[in-house]
Amino acid sequence: MTAETPSRRPGRPPIDRTSLRLPATLLLAGQLLFIVITQFHAGGPANDHPAVFAGYAGSRTWTAVHLGQFAAMAVLLAGLLALFSALEVRAGTARWAGRFGAASAVATLALYGVLQAVDGVALKQAVDAWAGAPDAAQAARFAGAEAVRWLEWGVRSYQDVALGLALLFAAAVVRAAGLPGPIAYLIVLCGLAYLAQGWVAGAEGFTETQTILIVLAFALNLAWMTWLVIVAWRVRDRQAPSPAG
Repeated sequence: MTAETPSRRPGRPPIDRTSLRLPATLLLAGQLLFIVITQFHAGGPANDHPAVFAGYAGSRTWTAVHLGQFAAMAVLLAGLLALFSALEVRAGTARWAGRFGAASAVATLALYGVLQAVDGVALKQAVDAWAGAPDAAQAARFAGAEAVRWLEWGVRSYQDVALGLALLFAAAVVRAAGLPGPIAYLIVLCGLAYLAQGWVAGAEGFTETQTILIVLAFALNLAWMTWLVIVAWRVRDRQAPSPAG
């Protein structure tokens, strides 16, 4: 075995490295784009609703940021779907893992679309209405904004769970396909981080624990996605022997 050809299980054809280039590039580009765009998101103590709602109401880039986040997530999930296609395993448990993983990725994108509709549109309208309401209507408007926020918690919780499951299925397929083992282990850790995010978002909202889990998931994603890009673009298939050889 050479450094250019990672091991595969017996009886399975070698991976066409060029087929990994598109999914690897989409995954890393989507994650990097998401991180960059998120830096422009209005900040503040997310569970201190009076303070954070005031910040949201004053944001002039709210709609653009959330549309950008949706686009970045769509790129990332397109990369994940392309990865399932490139590493299609036609037998055994991994075959079903690929199918369930692809379904989970599609569900994640659908849930993320709902999340951005709630957060990027409904919540913005609710906090703007609260900020501009007369004193007599402030309490009712604030209660309405909080209800939208809690709906955001619920959608975010299920979206994180769907993404976590998609990544766990991806880890099983990556492992079965014979890519370097540490990539699969990093994907597993990332999937677990998203599952934990889903639990925290549903139970506590956007707490400091949630922030730590988000940063951890970003770091793990960047690690395995970068590794996959290196495998896809720098690892070369062995050349076929020449007729004279």
